[in-house]
Amino acid sequence: MDKFINLVKLSVGSESVDSMSTWQATRRAQTDDGLPRHVTRMWPKREAEILAGGSIYWVIKGAIQCRQKILRLDEVIGSDGIRRCAIVLDPTVHRTATALRRPFQGWRYLKPEDSPADLRDQTASEDDLPVELATALAEIGVR
Repeated sequence: MDKFINLVKLSVGSESVDSMSTWQATRRAQTDDGLPRHVTRMWPKREAEILAGGSIYWVIKGAIQCRQKILRLDEVIGSDGIRRCAIVLDPTVHRTATALRRPFQGWRYLKPEDSPADLRDQTASEDDLPVELATALAEIGVR
């Protein structure tokens, strides 16, 4: 299996996984082929590793709460003429175990072994926990 790396990124302005998904469903947040994307200033140097199976892990309200598989990286030239990177995502959002993250700018690499596990369908009770409670549990090391 190819070696891959993930990204972790703040979902600025999102109040929940659902509000992030709602934003991604808007035309403004999509590529011409209708896939959600996130445009960033920096192009990842580890592009091949990202495209070998990586996901973007979203930090919402101070904690990683979900991830999406990264499908490709597209070049986008802004109205200012600056080259940017559009991280094109699979529209399927996978909820993950809650993992606290301090605020940071841009994105960071995230090793697979440091990435929170996906929540299984059978753990619907975890999905139903309010974000504040899940975060408090993570803070004391219960989750």
